Amino acid sequence: MRLYPETAYLQLEFDKVKSLLAAHCQTDYAKEKAGDLRIHTRIDFIQTELKQSHEYRQLQQHSTYFPNDYILNLSKELKLLSIPGAVLSGEHFMLLRKLAESMGKITRWFDNERRAAYPALTRIIEGVFYEKKIIEMIDEVLDESGFVKDNASEDLKEIRLSLYRKRNELRRMFEKIVAKLNKNGYLAEIEESFMNGRRVLAVFAEQKRTVKGILHGESDSRKTSFIEPEETIDLNNTIYELEHAEQREVNRILKELTGKLSVYAPLLTAYHIVVGEYDFIRAKAKFATDINGEYPLIADKAHIHLVNAYHPLLFLYNKKTSKTTIPVTLMLDETKRILVISGPNAGGKTVTMKTVGLLQMMLVPVHPSSQFGVFKQLMIHIGDTQSIEFELSTYSSHLIHMKFFMENANGKTLFFIDELGSGSDPNLGGAFAEVILKELLKKHAYGIVTTHYLNLKVMAGKTPGILNGAMAFDEKHLQPLYKLIVGKPGSSYTFSIAERIGLDKNLINSARELIDEDQFQLDKLLNRTEQDLRVIEQKEKELQIQLKQNQKLKQEMEEVIKKEKHQQQVELLRQQNKISEDRLVYLKEMERKLKQMIIDWRKTEDKNKVIREMQNLLFKNNEQKASSKMQKKIESKFAEVDGEIKEGVKVKMKRNHQVGEVLELRGKRAIVKIGLLPMQVEIKDLVVVKEKENQG
Repeated sequence: MRLYPETAYLQLEFDKVKSLLAAHCQTDYAKEKAGDLRIHTRIDFIQTELKQSHEYRQLQQHSTYFPNDYILNLSKELKLLSIPGAVLSGEHFMLLRKLAESMGKITRWFDNERRAAYPALTRIIEGVFYEKKIIEMIDEVLDESGFVKDNASEDLKEIRLSLYRKRNELRRMFEKIVAKLNKNGYLAEIEESFMNGRRVLAVFAEQKRTVKGILHGESDSRKTSFIEPEETIDLNNTIYELEHAEQREVNRILKELTGKLSVYAPLLTAYHIVVGEYDFIRAKAKFATDINGEYPLIADKAHIHLVNAYHPLLFLYNKKTSKTTIPVTLMLDETKRILVISGPNAGGKTVTMKTVGLLQMMLVPVHPSSQFGVFKQLMIHIGDTQSIEFELSTYSSHLIHMKFFMENANGKTLFFIDELGSGSDPNLGGAFAEVILKELLKKHAYGIVTTHYLNLKVMAGKTPGILNGAMAFDEKHLQPLYKLIVGKPGSSYTFSIAERIGLDKNLINSARELIDEDQFQLDKLLNRTEQDLRVIEQKEKELQIQLKQNQKLKQEMEEVIKKEKHQQQVELLRQQNKISEDRLVYLKEMERKLKQMIIDWRKTEDKNKVIREMQNLLFKNNEQKASSKMQKKIESKFAEVDGEIKEGVKVKMKRNHQVGEVLELRGKRAIVKIGLLPMQVEIKDLVVVKEKENQG
């Protein structure tokens, strides 16, 4: 994106955003990329970058592990690897191994399912393959600590074996010498040490001529001398030579390994870039979480549609101090290109303008329904731009900037002008401001302008393509509300503020007499309209709350009705299932009895008896009919009533409909007299009845 002036990103505080982003980066690659961040205008690039951040943020929100936990800054090592004849140390090789291992984990993480779920993140590893031979080559030579293995070469194996033997021999010889000299009281407390890579004795200074050997030095206090005994000189020389031979062989092996791995230098560099890219994406996702950033819609046209947008830096500041940040909702399209914001000073006009400008550069704290267009150039004029170097006044400098705006603006331009026309005579400055706005409108540019000029408010109200906006103000408490109201101009509250702070009324009245009466009445009308609008908005909020509460009650009632209906259906099914179960039991019992009768038929000689039993079983429905007749007869004489089962009351048996009198209660059972015979019946199978009147 083309910026005017070049310091526009500083005026919009984009440099602070980059610093906050860099603080989340772990690798030098990502930090450098954050510092060099530019504003892009290619929609495919913008969408990919936003989607990558959005996908990584989804991983964070779902606590899904992504294998980029190594902090690898290997630019120097990779550059050294590509230089012919260079030698990397074991530590360097272990870092390269971590890089290859990290790449292996990343490629394995992206299985077919995750490639489909996170297509934007997958694009980072497109064209890069994992080469397991890199790790194999390093592991063949180095152990897990980065030291060259004994079996890295036959020569190294022989050298280290000889060193092991000679050092053991030297140790045994020293133990004998130390024991002997200690017995004579010649050695200091530390007994022995190493100097110049050779094993020496710590001898009291007064005994240094007694012990034969080479004097290597003395302690700072000169009380101890360090002597290599003559018995170990040849052995120390041999060990010294073997150690140098070991170092030469180790260097040769490392150089050889460096040469072999240099073939993979471009691939390892690609790995380094991949790890750095994922670190940068992670940083963007973390920063987006800090500012409640969302993944907005992007349109390939000049267009702004902000829903509940926040200035990210103001949001973070208020977050620390537990203050509320007021969001901005704004739409600029082909029919409404330029917004003229008016209102009192310190009401948030400039902050609103900066919010729109800064959000055009970054992952944004807005509602996800917001839509951003793509602009090719951004022009900004905020604050006092007086030029000392060119001896220009504030207004002259202002006009030079406006000249550039008018000459270079087009349909892909987004501009911001703070206090358009200020710095000159209000009438003349206001006239020029109108001309400038009309010219920018002719160029189809999009932008936001702040002003106190009444003529610009009037112009915005009657000019198609330009709309008014006002920063809300609490006149009662003299406090700005930092809320943008689109569609109406704002009052400067000049006289209201003067009255509230207790300025002399005579001075206020004198000031009123000096201004045009129509202008005063218009400002007063704007003042009253804005306050009335605030009352309407408050009532609308209360109404919305009541509507939500009613909707919630409606949903709860529907849930209760739905639950009750469900319970009724369950009960119906339960009863139906019970009937079906009873029938199934009956049929099985019938089947059992019939099988038994067939067995009896085969065994018994009295066939007539079996036939009678079959008749009784098969024609049992006749008994049921008789039972039904008895039930009807009982119901015609007796009526069921609510009452307690107790001694002396008439009761009816639920199963066979016989009526009797309760003689005695025994726990859950009752003794009932049916006819002349007493019967024991469970109380739950009885119901109280009384004889019907007028039975005949």
